[in-house]
Amino acid sequence: MNLGIDLCGVALKNPVMTASGTFGSGEEYSEFVDLNKLGAVVTKGVANVPWEGNPTPRVAEVYGGMLNAIGLQNPGIDLFVDRDIPFLKKYDTKIIVNVCGHTTEEYIDVVERLSDQPVDLLEINISCPNVKEGGIAFGQNPKMVEEVTKEMKRHAKQPVIMKLSPNVTDITEMARAAEAGGADALSMINTITGMKIDIHRRCFALANRTGGMSGPAVHPVAVRMVYQSAQAVKIPIIGMGGIQTAEDAIEMILAGATAVSVGTANFYHPHATEEIVDGIRAYMERYQVEDIRELIGAVHDR
Repeated sequence: MNLGIDLCGVALKNPVMTASGTFGSGEEYSEFVDLNKLGAVVTKGVANVPWEGNPTPRVAEVYGGMLNAIGLQNPGIDLFVDRDIPFLKKYDTKIIVNVCGHTTEEYIDVVERLSDQPVDLLEINISCPNVKEGGIAFGQNPKMVEEVTKEMKRHAKQPVIMKLSPNVTDITEMARAAEAGGADALSMINTITGMKIDIHRRCFALANRTGGMSGPAVHPVAVRMVYQSAQAVKIPIIGMGGIQTAEDAIEMILAGATAVSVGTANFYHPHATEEIVDGIRAYMERYQVEDIRELIGAVHDR
C-alpha cells in the first residue's frame, strides 16, 4: 500500500502536513508528535525582519472554530535559518517554509535568503496586506497574484506554492492567475475574515476587530473551493480548512487535493496529524485502495 505522493517533484511519505501558523516550526510540538511520521512540516510565516504582530487580545473562540489576529508575529529570517531549519533537519520529514511580506521586495528578500538552505518547498502567503497598494491583500487581486507569483518564480530555487485567500468573489480566478504566474502548486484555503463582539462589555473580542476564522465550520467552504480550483488548474493543490479527522482529509483529497494541511486541530489535539495518517491508511485498507493517488479528485455524482 502506497501513501506516498509527489508534490512538485518532492517525494512525501504521506500527504499529511501541518498548516502554517498552527505548529510553530515544529519544536514546541515535537514532544507530542513524531515529526518523522508526517509528510511535511509547514513552518510559521517568516518575514525578512522580525514582526511583533498585532496587539492583544489576538485570539477568540467562536462557534465551530476560532478567530485569530496574530498578525504573523515571527522572529525573522535570520533567526529562523540559524535555529529552526537545523532543528527540523533532525527529522525524516520534508520542510516547507511559509513566506510573508508587505511588499514584493520583502518576499524576494526571504526567498533569496532561503535559496541555499536545505528546505524543500516555499509556501507564499499572499493574504498579507500590500502596503504599496493601499493595504489590499496580494491574494485579492488576480493581477497581483500573477505578478507576485512571477517574481517568486524568478528568484526561488525551490518549488513555489501560492497560498490562496478565500476572501474573494471567485477562487478559480485566483487559482488560474497563480498558475499563469508559474506557480508549482496551490494551497488553500487561508482563513475567512470574521468578527466577534463581547455583548456584555459591548466591545470587540479582538483588538484588531476582525480576525481569520478557522476550524471545522470552514471545512465545507474549503472543500468546495478546492474542488472548483482542481477543475480550473492543472497544478497540484494542498487542501486545508477545518480538517480534524482522517475523514475530513480524505474528503479533501477526493475533492482534488494532492496533500492536506492540518491547522486548528493541532491546538486542542496535538496528536491529530499522526492520527490522520493512521486513519487514511485504515481507510485505504478497508476499501482496498493500493495507492493514495487513486483517491485524488475521485469524487463523482451518485
